[in-house]
Amino acid sequence: MRQWSGQLAGGLDVMGIALDAARQRRLLDYLALLLKWNRAFNLTAIRDPAGMVSRQLLDSLSILPLMRGARVLDVGTGPGLPGIPLAICLPDSHFTLLDSNGKKCRFVRQAIVELALDNAEAVQERVEGYRPARRFDTITSRAFAALPVMQRVTEHLLADGGCLLAMKGTLPLEEITQVERAGFRVEARPLRVPGCDGERHALLLTR
Repeated sequence: MRQWSGQLAGGLDVMGIALDAARQRRLLDYLALLLKWNRAFNLTAIRDPAGMVSRQLLDSLSILPLMRGARVLDVGTGPGLPGIPLAICLPDSHFTLLDSNGKKCRFVRQAIVELALDNAEAVQERVEGYRPARRFDTITSRAFAALPVMQRVTEHLLADGGCLLAMKGTLPLEEITQVERAGFRVEARPLRVPGCDGERHALLLTR
């Protein structure tokens, strides 16, 4: 784990993301907490410490330049990805981390406390039944569902002028066609994630 600091700093440099030492330290503290809990509670399939910086932190932060608005919902956040890394880097935005899995939500709540993330909250609920007082400017998803499903189950949560921001591997062309037929504009952005093989894309859906 001593190599994490160098991996993070080097990856951020390649991606053109400038973060001060304090925020990088909090990102690594989150990763250490995730590694510790994962040994007992199986929160993520990624268990090799050598690959966690690229596949957990850098992958999550690859969409940082695409974030918009002050209210963000991370659907199917699991152990807090990409929501917690993004919340660390965007202290002026408020993040709601939504998941129906109680074990994962307990971890996310503990991480929020230990990292002193005043701009984040965990909510244990199914997205279909979630009815907050205010809608969200950006709704993110890293590994939640197919694009048409994500669009359908989150539409009631999206603010006017907001966007859905889905993280995918190769471009799901048939899924894109389906959401375009439903009245959404889709913009695909390739993502560069140092240390991650294969294609990565961000899909921005707007009405």
